[in-house]
Amino acid sequence: MTVVTAHERGVTTLTLDSPANRNALSAVLVKELSDALAGCAGDPGVRAVVLTHTGTTFSAGADLKAPPSPYAFVALLRQIVALPKPVVARVAGHVRAGGLGLVGACDIAAATTGSDFAFTEVRIGVAPAVISLPLLPRMEPRAAERLYLTGERFDAAEAARCGLLTLTADDVDAALAPLLDALRKGSPQGLAASKQLVTARVLETFDRDAEDLVQRSATLFASAEAREGMTAFLERRDPAWVF
Repeated sequence: MTVVTAHERGVTTLTLDSPANRNALSAVLVKELSDALAGCAGDPGVRAVVLTHTGTTFSAGADLKAPPSPYAFVALLRQIVALPKPVVARVAGHVRAGGLGLVGACDIAAATTGSDFAFTEVRIGVAPAVISLPLLPRMEPRAAERLYLTGERFDAAEAARCGLLTLTADDVDAALAPLLDALRKGSPQGLAASKQLVTARVLETFDRDAEDLVQRSATLFASAEAREGMTAFLERRDPAWVF
């Protein structure tokens, strides 16, 4: 199992538990997470979902050795956005590439002050295409432009400033406790209807742009430049285009 489920007082916690590959988004992990979310959607005892991780990395992005199809990953991101329960990301470590898509799809995102983030796609010859669906409607445009283009690492304070995170704290669990208690007080209908209001613009982006971005992503990943970038990454060397 790469996703572990626990439940306490109306809140289900889904833990990405594949630390050997830094919780990379494999086809197996994406399928297990999708199944777990579907279970939460249909459970009247669930008021909210927390998405978190084992190890020091929330997710390193796509598993280059066993990736999911772009369609499966887009479906997972849309599932999080459209789930009729609030989904809260809890991050305590590193987030890279596609992992930022998971964080961006969540309704509320919290991270420890020591967490760090990077859109590393540009450095292996691809682009953060499909994760733009939940991210670009929520991020500050100038920050997205810089971070997408440079692939540089940025800290939790910058992630909050640019709209990727809701809050940061030294003790993320203490910071989330009153927020989760507040969600427990929401009625199922009230939570679902309120979530529909705040996610409408993001879902419009999925409906309008998903097919184009999936095709764009597939073309990039199939290119010779991306093959060189991914090979260089796996061999721990610079790709051929680095000066």
